[in-house]
Amino acid sequence: MELMSDPVFGEVDITATARELACLASAIAEGTGFISAASASSPNGHTLTGIEVKATTDSAVCIRLDAPTQVLVISGNADSRAVLAENVHAMATADDGGHLHVDYFPGHPYLADGSLPLVINSPHGGMPTR
Repeated sequence: MELMSDPVFGEVDITATARELACLASAIAEGTGFISAASASSPNGHTLTGIEVKATTDSAVCIRLDAPTQVLVISGNADSRAVLAENVHAMATADDGGHLHVDYFPGHPYLADGSLPLVINSPHGGMPTR
């Protein structure tokens, strides 16, 4: 898994295999886990070390960066995490290319205000062919 923080757009880009995305979806659904990222660092220092998932009683999913550890933290209650987990799982099992944008907007059904936006890339790359 590769995790890149983009300071220009303020988002985190996730590139992973289908298996890694499935593991991430499971961790999000369960509310616990740590997924390590590839150890190679980018020349500009924007590579993150992993994703930590935490169950909380908050009503919405909060996605934030723990700057000292360079870990992306995903937390929230079970219902909100379940929706995000389904979306990540859909990317893991899709049979074509593309990417998923996970961005907060006012009234978002499962993301908390202030959550970092994510771009989750399909394991098949590119845009869908159909």
